[in-house]
Amino acid sequence: MIYRLLALNIDGTVLQTNGKLHKSTKEAIEYVQQKGIYVTLVTSRSFPSARKVAKALKIKMPLVTHQGAYIAGSEEKPIYVKRINEGITYDIVRFFEALPCQIRLVHEQFSLANKFKIQNDLLSKTIFTTGEPFVYSQQFVNSLSEYLHDQPMTPSKIEVYFEKKRDLLDAKAALEKMYSEVEAYELDPLRIDIVPTGASKLTGLTYLGNQFGIKLKEMVYIGDGLDDIPVIEAVGLGVSMGNAPSAVKKASDWVTRSENDQGVAYMVMEHFRKQQPIEFLRKMKIIKP
Repeated sequence: MIYRLLALNIDGTVLQTNGKLHKSTKEAIEYVQQKGIYVTLVTSRSFPSARKVAKALKIKMPLVTHQGAYIAGSEEKPIYVKRINEGITYDIVRFFEALPCQIRLVHEQFSLANKFKIQNDLLSKTIFTTGEPFVYSQQFVNSLSEYLHDQPMTPSKIEVYFEKKRDLLDAKAALEKMYSEVEAYELDPLRIDIVPTGASKLTGLTYLGNQFGIKLKEMVYIGDGLDDIPVIEAVGLGVSMGNAPSAVKKASDWVTRSENDQGVAYMVMEHFRKQQPIEFLRKMKIIKP
């Protein structure tokens, strides 16, 4: 099979656990792009944060961000946006404010969160240290519902962080019964992302592929999270990182090394060195122009 697009998750995939890009990862992405293969990022991160990583990797293709609810190459010209309406946002915030959790409303220009103190030290260090660019405004307020009462907001995503797995499961089940307008994705045992119904990494990547005339079977996807499973199962070649949970590995066609062992670079060099450049394949009429 000839692959025309490589899609990558960010955290746990292209980034090491220290939050940095390894030189070999940059070189691998450059190698793929020189062969005429499109490269994009598919992430739960905000667009400004994903764009920062894309810039470091010299990726010019539009990015699938906000768990698939926001696709853009630049903030000025998004090509796909889905939002949670003001009323549903307010109701969801009121619901979660009754629980011990931190709530973060994510917009492409800023984020807004409550000041709830997470007692889990490891979790509290990860919530707001995801490499958000300095220009991306992150505001904290005592009461989100009071803030939204005066200044309504239509985020494309709501992140909720819990201290206990049971609270997450109960809240997710209740949310699914109460609202058909949104869907909740479990990213790990203590975090869920809430997006407008129909938004997901898979639908976002499918939409982007349609814009460039690329089918899912012509794509390679590399990821490590539970929310990556639908994409891994749908594309032509689904790859999981060595650091991924067993469920993700089970769903994949190929398991590469971990993020700290340059898993992306290893997979790219193992597979794409065998594929001829896209322009050559066109000249040989192996693929259509």
